[in-house]
Formats: sequence, structure tokens, C-alpha cells
Amino acid sequence: MNNFRNKFASFMYGRYGMDQFSRFTSIVCMVLLVLTLFIHNSAVYFIAILLLIYTYFRVFSRNISKRSKENQRYLNIYYKCQGKLNYLKARIKDGKTHRIFKCPNCNQKIRVPKGKGKISIKCPKCRIEFIKRT
Repeated sequence: MNNFRNKFASFMYGRYGMDQFSRFTSIVCMVLLVLTLFIHNSAVYFIAILLLIYTYFRVFSRNISKRSKENQRYLNIYYKCQGKLNYLKARIKDGKTHRIFKCPNCNQKIRVPKGKGKISIKCPKCRIEFIKRT
């Protein structure tokens, strides 16, 4: 067992290995393969096999800088989506207690508490006042 581990470690020396993008592609591949058990579509199976080949290509690649750039692009997209998702969660949670209005002059978003009736709202950016019902 230890001999196999040493041989595999020497084989992987200088190769890229698994990263976040490789994990994502392998998970998508497995989901597609499970999907083909229920949906008998050869196109989905073909895409899953191509994705599996691409994942192993990335893992065993010796072009580390190129694979690192691919992973960085994936992480940029991932963190943008994660940020938008967190923003939506916060807005949904905050929507129970507050309302958001836009200033009619400068379109600045202004957050005010709900249930206060008609109130005068002063824009912090352009200092214009307008009346809205909360």
C-alpha cells in the first residue's frame, strides 16, 4: 500500500492536481451520469463523458499556469454569484422590517422602516425631501 502511494506521488509530481474547478466539473459530471439513469438520453451521457475526460485532463496536466488561470476565472464567477446570492438572502430577510425607496432626483436607494405610515424621507445624497407611505 505504501509502495503504491509513493509511486502515485512520484507520478503526480509536476502535475496540477485537483482544484475547485476540477471538483465542480467532477460533481457536475456525476450529476449528469446519475441523470442518465433516469433520462435515457445519449446526448447527456456523451456530455458527461466529455466533462469527465476534461476533468482528468486538467488534473494530470503539467501546464500549471494555464490551469491556475482557469481556476481563477472559475473562482471569480463563483464569488460573484455567491455575493449576489448573499445579497438576495439579506434583502429577503430585511424585507420583513424595512422598505427600499429610490430618490426621485438622484435614484439613490433609501432604506426606511415599515409600518410608520406616511413619512417625509430626506435623501442623504442630494438632500431632497419626498413623502412616501411605508
